[in-house]
Amino acid sequence: MASEFKKKMFWRAVVAEFLAMSLFIFISIGSALGFNFPVSSNETSTKTQDNVKVSLAFGLSIATMAQSVGHISGAHLNPAVTLGLLLSCQISILKAIMYIVAQCLGAVVATAILSGVTSSLPNNLLGLNSLSSGINAGQGLGIEIIATFQLVLCVLATTDRRRNDVSGSAPLAIGLSVALGHLLAIDYTGCGINPARSFGSALIANNFENHWIFWVGPIIGGASAALIYDFILAPRSSDLTDRMKVWTSGQVEEYDLEGDDMNSRVEMKPK
Repeated sequence: MASEFKKKMFWRAVVAEFLAMSLFIFISIGSALGFNFPVSSNETSTKTQDNVKVSLAFGLSIATMAQSVGHISGAHLNPAVTLGLLLSCQISILKAIMYIVAQCLGAVVATAILSGVTSSLPNNLLGLNSLSSGINAGQGLGIEIIATFQLVLCVLATTDRRRNDVSGSAPLAIGLSVALGHLLAIDYTGCGINPARSFGSALIANNFENHWIFWVGPIIGGASAALIYDFILAPRSSDLTDRMKVWTSGQVEEYDLEGDDMNSRVEMKPK
């Protein structure tokens, strides 16, 4: 871990996660708050939020940031995605921790700036995730698990280096997956699927009611997607020693598919 900590590329990746997360949060949550303008006589207009607009803003901003910094950090921009890639043995434990810290810090900074920009809005909760009327904690947790599951599964599948059948843009595919999650979950939980994004709003708005749902749900969803993809859908035959090497040293591993039949074993081989 110490050797990875000293590398310039390691810190460039961490900074990239912070910067991209800040831009992502400012753009996406800013689009969600924008329906309240213009403000007249200290009262908002009676417009209703356009869920399609907000979903596309979240999805397109993720796709844009992934295209911008994906070659530097992998553009996780989500602790649930980072956890999924950690369990999939694609990053080290140290990098995962630093990424999550950078993501949370980026979300807090962006939300704080957005708070200043939208200070004239009354009752401004800055995109705070909360359970809708009639939705209990268990139901909200289920929505968050499923929405995050499909996102992390999409990330793992579209970035799988063993595949040669992926055409088009991987960042766009992931962005559309984010938009899909929002189209599902906005009306139920406000759509968290990203603990750092939820944390930024909760901290600046100083409201942590049911906040645990927006950490536990995405963590379960992301971890489940990684385990199901790696051990059931597209299994890799790697022993604990190989995995420990990645988790501790950060060594990048390459997965190769040996054989042409569907029952071929997948071997994890160091570059």
